Amino acid sequence: MQFYSTKSRQLTASLEEAVFRSLPADNGLYMPASIPAIAPEFLEIIHTKSFNEIAIAVTHALLGSDLSLDEITGIVNQAFDFDAPVAKLAGDTYVLELFHGPSMAFKDFGARFMASLMSHFLLKSKKNIRILVATSGDTGGAVAQGFYKVPGVSVTILYPTGKVSAIQEKQLTTLGENITALEIDGTFDDCQRLVKEAFLDTGLNEQLNLASANSINIARLIPQAFYYFYAYAQLKNTGKDLVFSVPSGNFGNLSAGLLAYRMGLPVRHFVAATNQNNSVPLYLDSGTYVPKSSVETISNAMDVGHPSNFIRMTHLLDNDFAKISGLLSGYYFTDTETRDTMRTVYAASGYVLCPHTAVAYLGLDRYRRETGTDFTGVLLATAHPAKFAGLVDETLKTTIAIPERLEKLLSLDKKAEKLPVSYEKFKMWLLNSNAL
Repeated sequence: MQFYSTKSRQLTASLEEAVFRSLPADNGLYMPASIPAIAPEFLEIIHTKSFNEIAIAVTHALLGSDLSLDEITGIVNQAFDFDAPVAKLAGDTYVLELFHGPSMAFKDFGARFMASLMSHFLLKSKKNIRILVATSGDTGGAVAQGFYKVPGVSVTILYPTGKVSAIQEKQLTTLGENITALEIDGTFDDCQRLVKEAFLDTGLNEQLNLASANSINIARLIPQAFYYFYAYAQLKNTGKDLVFSVPSGNFGNLSAGLLAYRMGLPVRHFVAATNQNNSVPLYLDSGTYVPKSSVETISNAMDVGHPSNFIRMTHLLDNDFAKISGLLSGYYFTDTETRDTMRTVYAASGYVLCPHTAVAYLGLDRYRRETGTDFTGVLLATAHPAKFAGLVDETLKTTIAIPERLEKLLSLDKKAEKLPVSYEKFKMWLLNSNAL
């Protein structure tokens, strides 16, 4: 499989190059040069398949020219030892629970697949790499867990001061070993900008052999398509069209859904649900995309004003606004609406939504009320509510149980270095730090 840059289709790379380079030289994003379809015969029997079997089939369709079936099977089975079950809320509304992995967030799917794929290539090449990743919350913890003690890999995680939850911060600052956290005095957009500048610094790349584990890396995007297929497998017997409501920040999750759609997954519609960082919903209304500075909300992992994957989302639908707006609806919601929904759902069903999942619920509910159509609605639950225990407890006036793996983190000491929003100081830190 060849991958092209979103800025120039003539600039291409192999799978291995795209995974380790992360960004093309022109600062575009890598996209698959062709998108194969899943065999209709497989979709007919998909309800009989496990998550890993579906992941192997999707990976083989996309990357079968680069990896043997045995290699793909090993990569998938090394990455995934957890499930993505669908839970029924009420009527035709279901929750796709993506928080059963080691960091208890949906980012585990991309991070662990990427770590497994990189390990496969590193064992063959015997190279060392330095991974840089910016996080607004869950990505950092997932990447830290996914790459912890992986031979030949050191990881540097940038996160914004005071803009991640206490548990999220502990997940990315307490492991040590080959994982280092940098606390940046700015926003997620600032962290992401520092990472991008580093990748475009040719001299720095040559010295440190940099790679990214953000959703800008194509190896993060591909595995997120797996759980869309798996949700369809679990709900195929409803006999109704599927509508996915996706809580969105950097828009990698929604782009992965569009990739699954392009591969033949039967989907009627996608809902892009955001908080007040609403540049994409406004684009879907007007056809004009205007990035913004991010604003702070209680659904912090979605506090992204200039989502990197917006360009992938449009490329997947041929940059055709009529096609994009026909398949996607965008809605944005306030913190007050988010809290009210968390309370309403808990009172009605006892189900606890994290603030991000509550935004997805709001988006699905708005789409139902506007369309009045009969469908099976699936909202993506992107994180375990215990990762936001203080906020959830305060909102619901209760005390939710914290899983043991998260509880243990609270007693560990945070280890992070503080840096200002300065590329020169970040670069100096990278050159002076001891990695590997």
